[in-house]
Amino acid sequence: MPCVGDWLNSPLSIVQGIFAQNVANSDWEKKVTEYFKEKLKENNATNWVPSLNDVPVHYLKPNSLVKFRCMVQDMFDPEFYMGVYETVDPNTNARVLHFGKYRDVAECGPQQEIDLTSSQTVTSERQTFYCVPVPGESAWVKEISFLTELVLFCGFLNPQSHAYVSASQARVSPSTSYTPSRHKRSYEEDEDMDLHPSKQKEQHMGESCCCGGDIHGCVEPKRLETEASAGHHVISPNCSPPLDLNFPLPGEKGPACLVKVYESWESFKVNDVLEVFGVLSVDPVLSIVNSEERDSSTLDPMECMDTAEEQRVHSPPASLVPRIHVILAQKLQHINPLLPACLNEEESKTCEFVSNFLSELSPVRAELLGFLTHALLGDSLAAEYLILHLISTVYARRDVLPLGKFTVNLSGCPRNSAFTEHLYRLIQQLVPASYHLRMSIESMNHSRFIPHKDYTANRLVSGLLQLASNTSLVIDETQLEQGQLDTAGVHNVTALGNLITWQKVDYDFNYHRMEFPCNINVLITSEGRSLLPSDCQVHLQPEIIPPNMEEYMSSLLTAVLPSLLNKFRIYLSLLRLLDYSISDEVTKAVEEDFVEMRKNDPESVTADDLHKMLLVARFLSLSVGQTTLSRERWLRAKQLEALRKARLQQQKCVNGNEL
Repeated sequence: MPCVGDWLNSPLSIVQGIFAQNVANSDWEKKVTEYFKEKLKENNATNWVPSLNDVPVHYLKPNSLVKFRCMVQDMFDPEFYMGVYETVDPNTNARVLHFGKYRDVAECGPQQEIDLTSSQTVTSERQTFYCVPVPGESAWVKEISFLTELVLFCGFLNPQSHAYVSASQARVSPSTSYTPSRHKRSYEEDEDMDLHPSKQKEQHMGESCCCGGDIHGCVEPKRLETEASAGHHVISPNCSPPLDLNFPLPGEKGPACLVKVYESWESFKVNDVLEVFGVLSVDPVLSIVNSEERDSSTLDPMECMDTAEEQRVHSPPASLVPRIHVILAQKLQHINPLLPACLNEEESKTCEFVSNFLSELSPVRAELLGFLTHALLGDSLAAEYLILHLISTVYARRDVLPLGKFTVNLSGCPRNSAFTEHLYRLIQQLVPASYHLRMSIESMNHSRFIPHKDYTANRLVSGLLQLASNTSLVIDETQLEQGQLDTAGVHNVTALGNLITWQKVDYDFNYHRMEFPCNINVLITSEGRSLLPSDCQVHLQPEIIPPNMEEYMSSLLTAVLPSLLNKFRIYLSLLRLLDYSISDEVTKAVEEDFVEMRKNDPESVTADDLHKMLLVARFLSLSVGQTTLSRERWLRAKQLEALRKARLQQQKCVNGNEL
């Protein structure tokens, strides 16, 4: 069993050991990665690593190993740093090599200086991602993740070396990094130190914190006690406007982090969901250094190209936006903590998990269908289509056409009973990430849907539609009233239409727009037919009208056992990850069947109907655990589509217009 005191508590000491042993050759970085990769492969080892998603930053030990489940919200400019540097003792002329990787500040002894002219110096490059918690992540995901990690972590933790509360006593020095042509800062003034600026100045002038040049010695970093948390805006005492953490969705909580990536950053892109393991850096020393750099009047204006706003955004206080120096990072297929992290791997445990769950799929589906039927006021047909919608996903793209999207418009929803609000709360208990968009004239005109580039701050300002893949977006049209959309409102409605039709969002870069593909499950609730496009309209036919909608919906969740609720969550996440195919034999049978349908009813049966039936058949097959289309499922898909169309036609005849 690994010891908390080494690779988990003090990863930089492990890196130092590997660096010292391999200083003569250049593969020490590869050996560091391999070391931590092997450690994290050990039984449940990833759960031993404290998570920034669960633990406030002020409870975590600086320079310890942490993990963070996040979405890449923005990518900053690459920066250069001293990968290897040499220090010299002026008294003895003794020279020591150090590594600068995984650090924000250069480390040296009290009587050492950095030799900036040394031939041993190696300049390297790293990429900085601005990462936020997964937008709309469900509370149950956080709770299950935290409880799992807490149980496993407490099972092996040595109370003598508690990873959450011990403070770092490492001696540190100024930043090892800089950005080409731009004097990038790694930190703004730390929030805690901003409270006493005059005292900081005196302390800094007396002690100094720089190695090399005419400043010697190092500063003991003060323990940070301010949680990096909550919401879009955090007040930072020395900043005139509040610090905007740039979360895509309103009301989001959790830390935003500057994630420093050293290898293979080209494989990551904006909106990717990552799990990163790295060294936590919350060092306040840089706050003093950056403060003096900003205040200095000796800088050449031509060399310092950063605006004040860019410095503030790119170098926020570490107590609010901690840094993570990534040792290992992986894209996540999903964020459901009840499933294995990677289902593509041919590991025996993963295969066993999938096969065991698929063997009991039939009763789980039946229970889920019953649960959703009650949630949809007794409408079993609508419940069938809701299951198909919840397991749908974009599995491929042909030119600009996304294949697998299945946006459902649930029309006929009660207007004044807050039905959609309660339905969303139930869906929120089933899916890992979701957002409820209440569509009104005011929200359309005043909300920011599309991310746009702020060139003054040199960052991508988030919008409501900057969401991670497989997020469930529930759009409520039942609150929409008559009114006038302004220019912003028209752009927002257009953006929603493009998201639904093409599964893309056009980010605004002022002089041009850039397409960002996405994979968002959109459910639209409305009274009549939606104003927005959809792949499938299902008209709700309630069997019951509860006198108290809130009490009725709450009782549904209360009646479901937690173990069954977890099976629903596994069911919906697992099935959208399964592969699917159609054999040549079945393809031929489907073609012949469609030709026959066209002969019998050439007016109403179109190519779009075939595409829709194939989609329904695909998700219907997956919903029962079948990864190939059978004749039985094809016939059932035709039956469901016939029932849905008949219901729409019946409603049209009753009301005299199309719904």
